[in-house]
Amino acid sequence: MKQILTLLAVSMAASAACADFFVDDSHLIEGNGPRLSYGVAVTDLDGNNVPEFIVTGFGYPNIALEFTGTRLSDVTSDVMSGNLTGVLFSDAERKTIGVSACDVDGDGREEIYFLNTDSYSGEKLLADRLLDFDSGVTDLFEQGDNWVSLNLTAGRSVACVDREGDGTYGIYVSNYGGPSRFYEVSGGEIEDISTKLGIDRTTGGRAVVSGHILGSRNDIFAANEQGPSFLYQNFDGRFVERAVEYGVDDARQNGRGTALADILYDGRLGIIIGNWNGYHRAYVPARHSFLDYATEAFREPSLVRTVISADFDNDGFDEIFFNNIGQPNRMFRVRDGGVLEPVALSAALEANGLGTGAAVADMDGDGVLDLLVAHGESAPQPLSLFRAAIDGPGRYLRIAPLTGQGAPARGATVILETDMRVHAKTIDAGSGYLCQMEPVAHYGLRDGETVKSVKVRWTDGTETGLGEMAENKTHIIRKDG
Repeated sequence: MKQILTLLAVSMAASAACADFFVDDSHLIEGNGPRLSYGVAVTDLDGNNVPEFIVTGFGYPNIALEFTGTRLSDVTSDVMSGNLTGVLFSDAERKTIGVSACDVDGDGREEIYFLNTDSYSGEKLLADRLLDFDSGVTDLFEQGDNWVSLNLTAGRSVACVDREGDGTYGIYVSNYGGPSRFYEVSGGEIEDISTKLGIDRTTGGRAVVSGHILGSRNDIFAANEQGPSFLYQNFDGRFVERAVEYGVDDARQNGRGTALADILYDGRLGIIIGNWNGYHRAYVPARHSFLDYATEAFREPSLVRTVISADFDNDGFDEIFFNNIGQPNRMFRVRDGGVLEPVALSAALEANGLGTGAAVADMDGDGVLDLLVAHGESAPQPLSLFRAAIDGPGRYLRIAPLTGQGAPARGATVILETDMRVHAKTIDAGSGYLCQMEPVAHYGLRDGETVKSVKVRWTDGTETGLGEMAENKTHIIRKDG
């Protein structure tokens, strides 16, 4: 009898250890046919306080997906209100791969930058779009003389950068075989100021992130291929390249997915990098340098695309998700001290998935993050939707900072202090690879954990301390002044 009980206990423990982390919710996506998709972003396209996944199409329409009831529905035609200019959004002829949303004109509403490409490197024919939604859909590149600033170089990722900390964003375009670009909009005029800023370097541009990396302003990290990565520190709106100095140039690797994450739970953002068939990195800030905390299992080469850092199961420990193309996906849980613990996957393993992009957001407002994975490139495949296999959301806290103008404060940092950790999270300005996450700092809370304080570090370096925060809700915090 004792032997039977022992065997039963071992069997139950093994079963628990093998329990799948994710549940496959792909059946909730309406009309989910095979397509060539790439980047995915999250924004509130129509201003109804409900987020949409913006999914790009390569020879397929760009689409907007929103939870309507219990289904993730294509609401593109509803959002465009039947306006014929909605074709500028769908734009199946333009072959879109990269996407980001942010407020480029300071009106309190996010515009969308679609990066289109019809060539692998160098010159291209299909220009990018910068869409404004104030009155129908307007491509700002088609207004006035803005056509002279068109990006006609093959590119990959784009990220939003609040260079001057005033709540109005510029857009860094990571080009391949041509100079990077940095667009700003003033009075309806688009200007590429990358040369003025000294960041118009020619490289094999891949991924780009922006946030509080080195200082109190929004810095830029660009992961590149066939050459060193760039780390631009922001000094009052001007940038100085410091990748070699800080040891993150990684010149022998081919950068892909990149994310900012606090893996030591000490209130500082590090840089997670997935290198194409090369060694992945988990860079943690040290004194005048970064240390790589990647374990042998973590750094193991893979055909990686998007990298996401998020607390999917609300246990108070972040996970790092590697979305691979033509190989099984991988995931690691970040334990205290930066210990990277492998997490077994089944539902989201997608061994035959042609992953090209992914994004996370709480799409249905239940307090649990939804993970949307896009596929394509070498063959059309449907989208996939996953969520953590947990019973209810448990305890969580969500902080959504807004600029003084009322748009998401992308590039801001939220810092949660509890009796167990000091945890920084960036408000995503563009990350992963070709993608952009929801503009919310999502924290799961640990068993027995007590929240002491929450503060927002804005893009101008100022900070706002927040009072007592109710759990299990999203708190919207608007910048004063």
